[in-house]
Amino acid sequence: MINFDRNIAKSGFYEVLAGTDEAGRGPLAGPVVAAAVIMPLEGPVIPGINDSKKLTESERERLFDEILKTAVSVAHVTIENDEIDQLNILRASLKAMKAACSELTPSPSIILADGNRTFSCPIPVKTVVKGDAKSYNIAAASIVAKVVRDNFMKDLHDLYPHYNWAQNKGYPTREHIDAIRKYGRCEFHRKTFLVKALGETHHSSLFD
Repeated sequence: MINFDRNIAKSGFYEVLAGTDEAGRGPLAGPVVAAAVIMPLEGPVIPGINDSKKLTESERERLFDEILKTAVSVAHVTIENDEIDQLNILRASLKAMKAACSELTPSPSIILADGNRTFSCPIPVKTVVKGDAKSYNIAAASIVAKVVRDNFMKDLHDLYPHYNWAQNKGYPTREHIDAIRKYGRCEFHRKTFLVKALGETHHSSLFD
């Protein structure tokens, strides 16, 4: 993975390369979190860095700590569920990724972004489909975003334990959907997502 990043940096004479990714596009509740990182391209590589979805929770947490210790710069930005409803999840995700990249110090020479959709930026942005499985920096960003978001959902679980967000992280599991049907929605649910997941007619009372 590190060689993927090194080759891009060398091919364009980019001195500082960053990666960015998001977590939380699919859940019914909670924010979307984007992270951006600048990992050293020379020197020791952190073993085990990979697409966050392929790692266990304990592996992600261990790697998260290693990334924070090793990275030149790390930033993450959270966009709450209300803004997701206003913008839509794609625009919210891209906004968060752009904002996270803008907080990096030093400013990168090029940004590798996971996926096939880019965002306006004065810095060159290269999209990489399935980048979290190809790029060292994107994979590191995916881990940071996932751990930050998971910890946020664990904190929300203490407020609303009946949704079991500590386990499902807001994703549309059968247990989560059944809990919404039983208890109704709360202020952390994404209204636009509930309409799709539960049906607008049957669950219109959720939005009263």
